[in-house]
Amino acid sequence: MPTTSEITISDPAIISAPSTAQVPALTDAAEKSAPEAVEPSRKFASLRDLVDNVDTETALNRDEECLAGAIYFESKSESLEGQHAVAEVIINRSESGRFPGSICGVVYQPSQFSFVRGGRMPAINRDSRDWHEAVAVARVAMDEAWETSASDALFFHATRVSPRWKLKRVATIGNHVFYR
Repeated sequence: MPTTSEITISDPAIISAPSTAQVPALTDAAEKSAPEAVEPSRKFASLRDLVDNVDTETALNRDEECLAGAIYFESKSESLEGQHAVAEVIINRSESGRFPGSICGVVYQPSQFSFVRGGRMPAINRDSRDWHEAVAVARVAMDEAWETSASDALFFHATRVSPRWKLKRVATIGNHVFYR
C-alpha cells in the first residue's frame, strides 16, 4: 500500500465530497461510517492523552480524510490545541448553512485554503507522526470529545497577517487567530 496519496476533485465548482475513486485510501466499510474512534466513557486529563489514545489505523471515511488533510497542511506545526481549533472551524462551517454542507465541501471550497490547488490536496506522507496526529485530532473533533476555546469560530487567519475583519475575536491559539 502506498504511503502517500492525493485527494482530487475534478470540478472545483461542484463542491461536495470527493468520490471514493478520487480518494484511494477510503474503503467501502469506511464510507458507511467509521467506528467511534474515541472511548466515550473514558476521561482524559489532557488533549495529548486523548490524542495518544485515538485509533488512527482504522480506515477513514471521506470527511475524516478531508479534515485530517486540512489539519495536516494548515496546522501540523501548531500545538494540539491549535490543530483542534482549526478542525472546529471547518466542522462549524459545514454545519453553519453559510458554507458548503460537508467537511470536504468546506475544505475544497475555492479560495479558502491555500494548500488546495486546482481542486487537489498535495500528497501526504501517511507514515508520518504528523499525519497520525492529524487523524487523531480530526477524530477527536468529529466525536466532540474535547472542548476548545474556539468552539464557535467560523474564521481564522495566521497571526502574521492583519485582515482587519469586523468579526468577534474568540481566541488566539499558537499562530492563528479565531473569529465568529
